[in-house]
Amino acid sequence: MTAKEQVEEKQIDVSSLIFEHLGDSYEWHIVKGAVIPLPCILIDQQGINLFLSDKLQHGANYKGYHIASNGQHKGKIVDNAGERPFDISITKNVLELFIVCIILCSVILGLARWYKKNGCKKAPGGFVGMMEAVIDFLDKDVAKESIGHGYERFSPYLMTVFLFILTSNLLGLIPVFPGGANLTGNIAVTLTCALTAFIAINCFAPKAYFKGIFWPDVPIFLKAPLPIMPTIEFIGLFTKPFSLTVRLFANIMAGHIIILALTCIIFVTAQMGSTMSASMTAVSVLFCIFMNCLELLVAFIQAYVFTILTANFIGLAQNE
Repeated sequence: MTAKEQVEEKQIDVSSLIFEHLGDSYEWHIVKGAVIPLPCILIDQQGINLFLSDKLQHGANYKGYHIASNGQHKGKIVDNAGERPFDISITKNVLELFIVCIILCSVILGLARWYKKNGCKKAPGGFVGMMEAVIDFLDKDVAKESIGHGYERFSPYLMTVFLFILTSNLLGLIPVFPGGANLTGNIAVTLTCALTAFIAINCFAPKAYFKGIFWPDVPIFLKAPLPIMPTIEFIGLFTKPFSLTVRLFANIMAGHIIILALTCIIFVTAQMGSTMSASMTAVSVLFCIFMNCLELLVAFIQAYVFTILTANFIGLAQNE
């Protein structure tokens, strides 16, 4: 093998590497050689199959299942016929979701215990004081200002959404367990958050809101005989959650892609000589530090933007 062929063999596929790290998986890589296998739960005609994902490592076949290496179901568990069973496995993103829920429950219950113990006897400080400031801001400056009268019943939901997205964003910036999963960069997660907003907006709206959609207060020729405005208003019901879904997903995904692409510069330039490799490694590290600081800011901004837009949409629906 010539030197040129050896270099080509060692070159990495940057796009595959990036999307492999951003995608979901049946195991959680800690460091090289250290992997946490996750439970695979598959349901087919024979019943329920439960086993750890390490049984399927390196293309192995276990109980008639393997992880597809190519094709439509690449990266997913399939049977010997190439068909997908009903898969409810605990994947990396699912485990991260559980971790986020445990963190949030622990924080909220800890705050409740502190207030139950101290009440109004002393002012909260440290972490408790910081959380009180955040919750008071969400309650008074986001929910109350955006929704107005009756905002109290929506405040717990808006606080939950903000804290969930923020915690998920921050954990996604941590490169090692329990962080590193691309939770809010997964469109299924952002779509679920947007669906909860859709329910909060439409299922608790007064009758006047739906009258404004199906029979808006516009000249008659805009709604009959051709329902021009009602059609536009009806489509608007779905563009709101769609915009929430895409905005959060695209911003988080883009940030992770940029950081991984900058990291890959180190490996791409490794064969270009020691001088070029050292200089580009320094550039890569500096830009990665800058992008991580920027992503830390984006983590807060995107949680706030999703929450404030949801509150505004609810407020528009509640305004008679």
